[in-house]
Amino acid sequence: MNSKDLEQKIIQNYQQDEGMMILIFAQWCVNHDLNPTELYLRAYPGQSENYALQQTIDLTVSKEESEHIPDQTLLNVLSLFGNEDLAFVVTEEINKRKK
Repeated sequence: MNSKDLEQKIIQNYQQDEGMMILIFAQWCVNHDLNPTELYLRAYPGQSENYALQQTIDLTVSKEESEHIPDQTLLNVLSLFGNEDLAFVVTEEINKRKK
């Protein structure tokens, strides 16, 4: 495998992993009756609508059909991808739920 092929493979793997992170976030929101787009815009108010998020929302299932996603799992995945602002907003929602 030459360096260009390796670079393409790394990029492809990252994009797939990022897609999984978005799906975990969106499904966690659905499971807690939260709007993933609203949370995303609270975290990143200067950004326009996130196309990848909008596409991924269509892949979510109802909370009754979904597996439980632990809060800490979501926070770990967001942190892994450097989404600290989004993790902060998620933490706010977790804290609201605990009160």
